[in-house]
Amino acid sequence: MRRTNTAVAPSRTDSPEPAAGGSPSPRPEALRTEFPFELPRGYVDESGTVHRTGVMRLATARDELIPLRDDRVRENSAYLSVVLISRVLVRLGTVEDVHPGIVEDLFASDLAFLQDFYRRINAEGHSRAAVTCPSCQESFAVDLAGGGRLGES
Repeated sequence: MRRTNTAVAPSRTDSPEPAAGGSPSPRPEALRTEFPFELPRGYVDESGTVHRTGVMRLATARDELIPLRDDRVRENSAYLSVVLISRVLVRLGTVEDVHPGIVEDLFASDLAFLQDFYRRINAEGHSRAAVTCPSCQESFAVDLAGGGRLGES
């Protein structure tokens, strides 16, 4: 069963009374726990349907600990990322029950994308990537969760 976290950041005050300066205290911001993405190639299911969009949620400590007890991970430590990624993928196209077998069937470039995406949202706290324009060499940031494809506007 998949859980969706909808935690809210704690407020500095418990009451909606104005702060010392007379202005209302800021509302707490909702913690973003799910991030949409688009795979470079896409997962091809048994019927030949290509699934490119998906949603990854933030990992919990349990998500990182449970795979360490998995026999497949004990036999081959490289399998850790397959089990871990399958635990945090909420949806892949129309597939909502993402399991290690599905992650095993991804193209290598898509698995690499998801590993990097996981690292960005869990370690760095965002889904932005620094890129450089090949034509003008200008550097800028793109949001990998933005839904658009790189190079397209």
